[in-house]
Amino acid sequence: MPTVALAVSEGITLFEVAAPCEVFGVDRGLADPWYDFTVCAPASVRLGGWFRVDAPRGLDGLAAAGTVIVPACRNVLEEPPADLVAAVRDAHAAGARIVSICTGAFVLAAAGLLDGRRATTHWMHAARLAELYPEVEVDPGVLYIDDGSVMTSAGKAAGMDLCLHVVRLDHGAAVANDLARRLVVPPHRPGGQAQYIPAPVGPGREHVLAGLLPWALARLHEPLTVEDLARRAGMSSRNLARHFHAAAGTTPLQWLHAQRVHRAQELLETTDDGIDLIADRTGMGTAATLRRHFQRALGVSPDAYRRTFRASAMPG
Repeated sequence: MPTVALAVSEGITLFEVAAPCEVFGVDRGLADPWYDFTVCAPASVRLGGWFRVDAPRGLDGLAAAGTVIVPACRNVLEEPPADLVAAVRDAHAAGARIVSICTGAFVLAAAGLLDGRRATTHWMHAARLAELYPEVEVDPGVLYIDDGSVMTSAGKAAGMDLCLHVVRLDHGAAVANDLARRLVVPPHRPGGQAQYIPAPVGPGREHVLAGLLPWALARLHEPLTVEDLARRAGMSSRNLARHFHAAAGTTPLQWLHAQRVHRAQELLETTDDGIDLIADRTGMGTAATLRRHFQRALGVSPDAYRRTFRASAMPG
């Protein structure tokens, strides 16, 4: 059974604690076994300014977990708690996967876990993270970053995105998608946090991508091109690319490739379709094209992915 420990420190907000509790701490029968989840905190820690936490383990319990979740800091202008930094560092040294939510990245950086790595945090605090820890390559434009044993996410809701990503890694896309439906959240949000940074928008105008993306998702089996998307949106390909970059932090072609890979993951887990048929159903055309994009996106071949996740994804 995979073990997940949530590190709670004084004054952190409720949402960053609630998201991992809902994802890892509730067994909905989606996979067997689910996670062995525990909360680790010093004695009498106050949460959100309202509640006191009676945790079953102290911060020393983090070292026994396979995955450690570090929620946001109370205040990025303060030094992270020394006992939390030490416990996170020790857990990583013991082989734990470390996952931060929002400004929890400051704890990871203080522990030295982000040196030489690409990492993210809430866009409002990205500049401070880069200033305090120049050895960290801070990317403020993404929702989360998976750097293997260390993962970081942007603002509060992006913590849910990253938690679902962890479930996807451990149990496959079908389980993660089913969990997302239970929680009534999207299994994949397109683009990065660039779309949430304040920018002037004309009053009363719906963004062009609001209607375009659902239209494209319903037609992934077709050989859609960027030109097709631009024609549907009623603009040039160059203008569409500008809209995509401003609103979603990616290009139309990269978004198409990502959605087709996601669809291929589901089909590999939940059907007996051969690679050629899956390539056709995802709009990739040929098995060679599917294998190339799948390998590039996930680091494994479609066949290896199916062998890993097929058994847990199929009913019965």
